[in-house]
Amino acid sequence: MRILFDQGTPVPLRRFLNTHQVETVFERGWSTLKNGELLARGEEEGFEVFVTTDKNLSKQQNLSSRKMAIVVLSSTSWPRIQVAVVSINQAIETTLSGSLHEVRIP
Repeated sequence: MRILFDQGTPVPLRRFLNTHQVETVFERGWSTLKNGELLARGEEEGFEVFVTTDKNLSKQQNLSSRKMAIVVLSSTSWPRIQVAVVSINQAIETTLSGSLHEVRIP
């Protein structure tokens, strides 16, 4: 599965998703794109899941017509996210195209 990490998503999470192809917005040179443009570009490039820490994304964008699944992490803290890796993996594995899934990070 091709996964795109948004700007605030801690890059070390990539190590725990080693069965997937993970790239970051920064690596792709898309850091200046706004959310709508970013999601469209990700879909055009064949990404299947967008992982973000932007909890307002669903309020800012109409996600009903999106092909990419979106997984929202409720924290940007790497130590806290690291504890929730199993839940994040589960969300990525079970999320459906065009859906939004929020992972609550303790």
